[in-house]
Amino acid sequence: MNNIVEQMLSLHASKTLSDKKNSIKEVVQEIILCGLSRAGFFRAAAFYGGTALRIFHGLDRFSVDLDFSLMEPNVHFRLDAYLSLLEKELGAYGFRFTAEEKVKANGSDVKSAFVKGNTRELILQCYADEHLARTIASSERINVKIEVDTTPPPHAGFERQFRLLPIPYEINIYDMPSLFAGKIHAVLCRAWKGRIKGRDLYDYVFYLAGKTPVNVKHLHARLVDSGFANASEDASLEDIKEMLYRRFEVIDYAQARNDVLPFIRNPSCLDIWSKTFFQSMTNSLKAL
Repeated sequence: MNNIVEQMLSLHASKTLSDKKNSIKEVVQEIILCGLSRAGFFRAAAFYGGTALRIFHGLDRFSVDLDFSLMEPNVHFRLDAYLSLLEKELGAYGFRFTAEEKVKANGSDVKSAFVKGNTRELILQCYADEHLARTIASSERINVKIEVDTTPPPHAGFERQFRLLPIPYEINIYDMPSLFAGKIHAVLCRAWKGRIKGRDLYDYVFYLAGKTPVNVKHLHARLVDSGFANASEDASLEDIKEMLYRRFEVIDYAQARNDVLPFIRNPSCLDIWSKTFFQSMTNSLKAL
């Protein structure tokens, strides 16, 4: 196994098969970020979402996807131009992955791709555990999804961030108030088969615990862009709180807990989740 990969894996506590799969995904995610940086991707784009929060701000839950936004709208942006470079970047660390763009029939402004590798092969490569590898179907794949919003809502703030592994690199990332705006938008607007993602609620608590103010101007733009009912450019912070209070009235918290459980190590932190808890915590929400 590559020495850098071994060093990166050693930073993760991996006891179960699920832990080991997630650890491999996290290493692959960081190699992808490094590869994109080396390819000049971040001259036009910025990192955001749950994985950005985990890697750069210490969110203690696993996150599956790599979400990016262009800093200026460009419907002609081509994600496929970077995919062969990512395959080569991963190959330089001994990983055999394929990167394929997902072409959407509806012509979405969000460009998507999947980076895929064989799970059994990766477990053998990273952990040399033949017994464990035999429990994995030969067709199983480790997938990392990449998405780029080519027509993002305006008023986001950006900052530069740096990482040292696999080699030193830098990226653009949404600043914390703008990341929080995106998360509140997800809490209000994103449905998963008609139900909220518990991961969004978990991240919402993380932002509030860190006393992160919200970029209200960017949140307004996101809500208007989504056609959210009663959204307007002049909505106040109190209006946003009222929207959240109403959202927390109708959430199935048992379902939300089940959604986030596979991504965290301390399930007891979810015991307090309820309408009253989230509404009370929302009182502390502050604007940038």
